[in-house]
Amino acid sequence: QSLAVQLLKLVLNCLNFDFIGNSADESADDLCTVQIPTNWRTIFLEPETLDLFFDLYHSLPPVLSQLALSCLVQFASTRRSLFSNPERAKYLGNLTKGVKQILENPQGLSDPGNYHEFCRFLARLKTNYQLGELVMVKDYPEVIQLIANFTITSLQHWEFAPNSVHYLLTLWQRLVASVPFVKTAGPHLLDTYAPEITKAYITSRLECVPVVIRDGLEDPLDDTATVFQQLEQLCTVSRCEYEKTCTLLVQLFDQNAQNYQKLLHSSSRNPIEITVQEGRLAWLVYFVGAFVGGRLTYTSTDEHDAMDGELSCRVFQLISLMDAQLPQSSNEKVELAILWFMDQFRKTYVGDQLQHTSKVYARMSEVLGITDDNHVLETFMTKIVTNLKYRGRCEPVISRTLQFLNDLSVGYPFCLLKRLVKIEAVKFMLQNHTSKQFPFLDIGGDCRLSDLRCRTVFYTALTRLLMVDLGEDEEEFENFMLPLTVSFESVARIFNSSFEQEEAKRLLVGLARDLRGIACALNTKSSYSLLFGWLYPAYISVLQRAIELWYREPACTTPILKLMAEFMQNRSQRLNFDGSSPNGILLFREASKMICTYGNQILSLGTLSKDQVYPLKLKGISICYSALKSALCGNYVSFGVFKLYGDNHFDNVLQAFVKMLLSVSHSDLLQYRKLSQSYYPLLECLTQDHMSFITSLEPRVFFYILTSISEGLTAVDTIVSSSCCASLDYIVTYLFKHLSKGKKTPRCREISQDGQRLLHFMQQNPDVLQQMMSILLNTIIFEDCRNQWSVSRPLLGLILLNEKYFSELRATLITSQPDNKREVLDQCFRNLMEGVEQNLLVKNRDRYVHN
Repeated sequence: QSLAVQLLKLVLNCLNFDFIGNSADESADDLCTVQIPTNWRTIFLEPETLDLFFDLYHSLPPVLSQLALSCLVQFASTRRSLFSNPERAKYLGNLTKGVKQILENPQGLSDPGNYHEFCRFLARLKTNYQLGELVMVKDYPEVIQLIANFTITSLQHWEFAPNSVHYLLTLWQRLVASVPFVKTAGPHLLDTYAPEITKAYITSRLECVPVVIRDGLEDPLDDTATVFQQLEQLCTVSRCEYEKTCTLLVQLFDQNAQNYQKLLHSSSRNPIEITVQEGRLAWLVYFVGAFVGGRLTYTSTDEHDAMDGELSCRVFQLISLMDAQLPQSSNEKVELAILWFMDQFRKTYVGDQLQHTSKVYARMSEVLGITDDNHVLETFMTKIVTNLKYRGRCEPVISRTLQFLNDLSVGYPFCLLKRLVKIEAVKFMLQNHTSKQFPFLDIGGDCRLSDLRCRTVFYTALTRLLMVDLGEDEEEFENFMLPLTVSFESVARIFNSSFEQEEAKRLLVGLARDLRGIACALNTKSSYSLLFGWLYPAYISVLQRAIELWYREPACTTPILKLMAEFMQNRSQRLNFDGSSPNGILLFREASKMICTYGNQILSLGTLSKDQVYPLKLKGISICYSALKSALCGNYVSFGVFKLYGDNHFDNVLQAFVKMLLSVSHSDLLQYRKLSQSYYPLLECLTQDHMSFITSLEPRVFFYILTSISEGLTAVDTIVSSSCCASLDYIVTYLFKHLSKGKKTPRCREISQDGQRLLHFMQQNPDVLQQMMSILLNTIIFEDCRNQWSVSRPLLGLILLNEKYFSELRATLITSQPDNKREVLDQCFRNLMEGVEQNLLVKNRDRYVHN
């Protein structure tokens, strides 16, 4: 047996080999084609090869038979071009014959490993072969019936192997999606089996509800990622013979809704029975949402649209029934299902010009008086307001409701937004957005600071809706901001008096999140100016004071720093102040003060333990770096002004950047993704426009920065490695420019002090640049280089500055190769420098990059 294990593993590794070096993403399991070499063809054409592995599956114990099936999965994925058409048909015939044998003797599938590999095998059959080819196989009717029965049995055992079920649903989804393209005469029989598969999924999920509740098992509904994935697969299957599926769903929905109403009105009101009924209704609403969303995945007819209307009516009626019970009782699972349904309905039947004539509204207008998508939008907005009013303490429902509101407010096309803002519920929200109307905005004693996150999404959506008709109406904007104005005044009063710290913290964290949401939505110059005028100078000092006081508490400082980072973003050129306005400079000064205050205070904490260093220090530093990068690249401040008028805010913030940087180790810089993604782009900005600052740094600081670039060049994250290449390119170009200046006319001989310092440093530490050249060349030659263009930019400068070292490195790299590759690599190096003139960097760069 141990020999058999080794042999099967060897075969599997051969079949898994990446023959064309495209290093496919292994997680995308369903997209695999195995690129078998042509000289293996004879082995694959012999029917005995497949027979052997099917025989091994049947005769070996489970541990080994699983490996045999894994090999068969790869056999089923063999590239189509290995065979001629008749050969491929014969090969597929042998594969399906094997499937038939396995399903006729299913004992081995009771082993979970075998079961999982077999499900993968079935999915690969459809990935690699077309439905038209499968239909032509000799035993197709028997095989498709066996697969359908196997799938139905698998779905009925809902508690068993959800990961394997994914592959079965993939198979059926792809089979059904292919139906419109089948041109063969043979019957595909999917209209017989697809409705049975859909029915098995629906009934098994409804039957699992009482078992889950009574036995206290894990509820499949709680794993929303799996549920959504399976529903998206099922929605395509359900559209085949849609009439049968709809009839079943209507019948089940009516039956369960009636039982639910009886239970609600009965005198005994058994809570377990009610919970079971609500669980079933949640599943049914998910099904309706999925099937309505499935309209976009399958050829649809007017009759199908009418059926969607029939199903949707029932969910809209259920919404009224659930909301009528508020505020006494509410079921989280039903509410989440309703929000999923509304989102699917929105994508399918709202806002698209074609939908106004759709038959979906015919039935809905008869039953509910909903005649078009304007009425639907009103229903949606009323539902959103109801959820926000009465479900303020149910975080999942609130966050999904706000996500739905946010999706609506993105408003594509724009006419949809125009219609939204005319709805009474929207007008109500724009005029009333305090905790009195919406309890989730409350900052009372039982609410944690981290619970206030959803406010940002709420205010982003609300501000988008406000901006539709606002224009430059300052008074209306002030009215909208009134609740925030009142809160800011309260915080200012607390700061100036007895100082009730906890209340002030809550108020301020809430305000920072609200303001960030508002700032996210303001993408025009006029709208941004309204917010800037409201905030500066009245309230910005309050934020500065908070950073000073609570620097030890990231729950307080993070929202305020993120607000400042958002404020510094010049998205869509919104920070385009008038020529006579000092606002750009004033904004930068405030950011500078905040970064300096935070940086100095955070460094006073001293050494922190490994688990505290990120939340207490590095997270805040990374946000400061993001804000500073936005300010430096935003193009709304002339930084020369600061020096000209003796203002030290710019110098201070750069010194704060250095102090914070030196308190972070190189390993932390690369280990924490958010920190590296804010530090390296900031460094790119500094080396591009502020080399005089970089060269003025002490040698140890400059050495620290160069080392961080050197280590970042090999980072997996392309944002980091590309920024490192760009920073290195700016430094090398600057150095080269000053060197070549010194060699030219007498007037240029006086190299600036900055250039002199940089030159002196490089002469003292020649190995720094040499090491980076070595790293870049090794990356290009030996690794899967994902950002070739970025890597090529600094390399020419490095070569021209270190020609002697380049020659040595080239010789070393060539001799390290096997004999048969040395000549090839030598030729590559000759091609690399072809047409590149010595001592000319800028002129040669494009030619070199091309090489």
